[in-house]
Amino acid sequence: MIQKSCEVKVNNSLVNRISADTQIVGSIDQGTSSSRFLVFTPKGEILASAQVEHTQIFPPGEDTVGWHEHDPMEIWQRVKECISAVSTALNLEQKSFQYAAIGITNQRETTIAWNAKTGKPYYNAIVWDDTRTTSIASNIANGNVDVVREQTGLPMASYFAGTKVRWLLDNVPQLKADLSENSSEREFVRFGTIDTWLVYQLTGSSQSGYAGNVGGLFITDVTNASRWLFMNIRSCQWDQGLIDTLCGSDHANFPYQTCLPKILPSSHIYGNCSSDSGIPSLVDIPIASILGDQQAALFGQTAFTSGQAKCTYGTGLFLMMNTAQTLVPSTSGLLTTVAYQLSPETPPVYALEGSVSHSGSVIQWLRDQLGIIQNAPESEILANQVATNDGLYFVPAFAGLFAPYWRSDARGCIVGMTASHTKHHICRAALEATAYQCRELLDAISIDSGVTLKELKVDGGATANQLLMQFQSDMLNTKVICPKVMETTAMGAAFAAGLAVGVWNSLEEIQELWGVGQIWEPQMEEDKRIFFMKGWKKAITKSFGWVEEE
Repeated sequence: MIQKSCEVKVNNSLVNRISADTQIVGSIDQGTSSSRFLVFTPKGEILASAQVEHTQIFPPGEDTVGWHEHDPMEIWQRVKECISAVSTALNLEQKSFQYAAIGITNQRETTIAWNAKTGKPYYNAIVWDDTRTTSIASNIANGNVDVVREQTGLPMASYFAGTKVRWLLDNVPQLKADLSENSSEREFVRFGTIDTWLVYQLTGSSQSGYAGNVGGLFITDVTNASRWLFMNIRSCQWDQGLIDTLCGSDHANFPYQTCLPKILPSSHIYGNCSSDSGIPSLVDIPIASILGDQQAALFGQTAFTSGQAKCTYGTGLFLMMNTAQTLVPSTSGLLTTVAYQLSPETPPVYALEGSVSHSGSVIQWLRDQLGIIQNAPESEILANQVATNDGLYFVPAFAGLFAPYWRSDARGCIVGMTASHTKHHICRAALEATAYQCRELLDAISIDSGVTLKELKVDGGATANQLLMQFQSDMLNTKVICPKVMETTAMGAAFAAGLAVGVWNSLEEIQELWGVGQIWEPQMEEDKRIFFMKGWKKAITKSFGWVEEE
């Protein structure tokens, strides 16, 4: 494990203003590149935060191109470091601030298998953008990517957790042995996404279960469960038929009743943190929310009404629109997913989502792989040196194309180059690619839902890039709005947790805490917008078909 430093920030003026007995809400935000812990006040203000990166594992070799893993034990260690750093910085024992609850939001689809008795993973976590299961998805689809869309709302793609479960079943010898029908370890095998892994660690007790158990609750919420290809999106329960479809005849006796977590609402008191978790400041504090990161951002943007949408610019790009209790099937390459569920008694709220695998990671690629820039802000500085892309387009299909194309055979390409193009054009094209992809997702959402958005709420690191945000507004021909508090993902998890324990009493009360930070208005003429999109559409086709089936 590589030692990384934990960055801690404290709003000291706010700490000094609020009363010592203020009930605060903690939010674990476990993302693709880092773990974070943030603390919010009842007014939705950030009291303190800590962040530390974790290792990105790309196994070397010709046969492992496109593989991407995380160390589950490192992730748990980083989460503990962040929580401890914030608690120390706030001097909780002296200040007497009280955690009312904590919430969890997480990178979705990233999948772990572990043994509940030993607490040890069988293998590294397989990250959501890992491409090793492309052939699994292709074989199951057999030419029909929509083979389970009616039941799941999802296309058959390597993106989702179920395909990763299948790979683990096929390729990890100890896991196979422990799952055999005559194995005494069979009942202890667990599969989960990152939220399930963290709850297991936070609530664990060596005294609470069978001998040697270091883990606790084995649960997930509907938003994360809806990303497996195992859950029926109408019943919001695991489905034997779907599991059989994904796992195949070789694993026909897969014991999903014990191997898969219990599905619960997104805002709910699940249980309390244990003293055995190794985090003294959280002992007996309730865990009261779980939300996949994009659903958490939707909740944090207070998009509680049908037709409201947000776009998050992170490692990937994720556009999501609330469709209320209406489950809207997509005919345009989008995902139908669960946005959130507030209690066991209330029906789930659904959403349409468009997912793009590479957005912010493209800028990281320019920095780390090509060395064109030293840091992310430099991409805007260089891009501003040229007025347009001068016909150069960058299609970042590094892991294939997600929505609306779902082309696993696609790969990244830079097209339209001439001898006059420079690194400035490449930087500009890399930024513009994000805006083009968002435009395609918005077009698809409009087709599926019949709703034409008049504004788009945005969040994520790329919103600091003024060139990108203006170009985004221009390409959408729509107002783009950034909130005052940018940490919408962590805030969404905090809001859902606070709602469960009474820090906030209604969605309307939460909505009043949201405020506008910045607005971008479209300035581009329509003929220019059409010209740019025509070039992008042509460029996209050049990425198709680069990976041929063996």
